[in-house]
Amino acid sequence: MHDHGSAPPSHQDVPAPPPGALTGRTVVVTRARAQASDLVRRLTGLGASVVELPVIAIEDAADGGAALAAAVDRAVGGAYEWVVVTSANAVSRIVDALGGRALPASTRWAVVGTSTAKALMTRGIVPDLVPGEAVSDALVAVFPTAPSQGTASARPTEEGAALFVRAERVRDVVVTGLVAKGWRVDEAVAYRTVAGSVDPGAVARARAADAVAFTSSSTVERTVDLLGIDGVPRVVASIGPVTSGAVRAAGLEVAAEAPVHTLDGLVAALADALGTGGS
Repeated sequence: MHDHGSAPPSHQDVPAPPPGALTGRTVVVTRARAQASDLVRRLTGLGASVVELPVIAIEDAADGGAALAAAVDRAVGGAYEWVVVTSANAVSRIVDALGGRALPASTRWAVVGTSTAKALMTRGIVPDLVPGEAVSDALVAVFPTAPSQGTASARPTEEGAALFVRAERVRDVVVTGLVAKGWRVDEAVAYRTVAGSVDPGAVARARAADAVAFTSSSTVERTVDLLGIDGVPRVVASIGPVTSGAVRAAGLEVAAEAPVHTLDGLVAALADALGTGGS
C-alpha cells in the first residue's frame, strides 16, 4: 500500500464537553452494532446511559463483491486517476479487495470527512483530498476539473477516469458532480445497508430515552419504522445536514446538529442539548 507523504490538513475541532455533561441522561445509539462502540464510549464517558438500537446492519453487495473486485483489478492496472470513497465501510471493503496490492503511485484518493480519512489512514493510505465539510457536496466543490482529453501525460493512470466505491443506496451528488467537471466515473457497489436485528426490550427502553443520535439517513428511516413517530425521543441529534434532512423528511425536528460532522461533533451537540444548557 502506498501513501502520498503527508496527512491531510487538520479540520475544525470541537471543544470537549465537560466531565459528567450527560450524567443522568439516556441516549439511543442507532448505528450498526459493529460500528457503535466509538459513539457509545464517548457518551458513557460523559456519564450517559446508552440504549443500543442497531437498526441497520452492513452486508456485502448483492453480487457478493464481484463488481468491486473487478473495479479494484482495473484500478491496480492503472485505469483510474482518482478513487473516491465516502464512508469507512467503503474504505474497509476496497482495501480488503486490494488484498495487499498497491495502486499506481499517481492514483489519488478522495474521501468525505475526517472519519473516512482516518479509516483510510489506519489502512496505511493517506488521502489526497479531504473537503473541509463532511458532505458529498463539499467534496464535489473542491474536486479538480478533469484534464482536457488528449493531453499528453507520462502518468500510468488513465486521464479523466475516476472510481467511486459506494453503498448500494446513495445520493447521486458525487457522480453527477464529477461528470459535470468532465470526469468519466465508474461506480462499484461495495456494501448495502439492511434492517438490523433489534431486541424488543431495547425498543421499549429507546422510547423512554431522553435523546436519539443519528449518524445516517438510513438509521433515521429504520428508527421511525421501529419506534413510531411518537416513540422517537424528544431530543433528536444529527451528525450533519444530510442526516438532518432525513430527520425532517420523516416528520421530526432536529434539536441539535453536529457543528463538525464527526462523532465528537455529534456528542458535543448532544451535550449542548441535554446538558446544563438544555432542558
